[in-house]
Amino acid sequence: MTLIALTVLVIALLIAVLAIYLFALGVLLNRTADNLDDSLQNVRTIAEQAEVIGPAVERINGTGGVVVGALPLLCEGAERIVSQPTAPAATSTAAPSGLGYLDV
Repeated sequence: MTLIALTVLVIALLIAVLAIYLFALGVLLNRTADNLDDSLQNVRTIAEQAEVIGPAVERINGTGGVVVGALPLLCEGAERIVSQPTAPAATSTAAPSGLGYLDV
């Protein structure tokens, strides 16, 4: 008789633990669903705001293509500027003072 009562008690505890686990899992799933719903609303808002700039993106990409095409010419020009010899710096004939502002 005690073995039957003990078996029923263990089965009842197992069912209670399973019910608690499933309840906690349901709470987590509901929270995840709420977060996904908020994310969906944010994505829809971003998509609506991005529709305004959509037509300008083609023009921006075209301008970017022009800039990319001009980069080799800009690099060549920059290299020419750097490679040009510069005028020598004027040399001073005054004797250097050793201590700077303390020299009198």
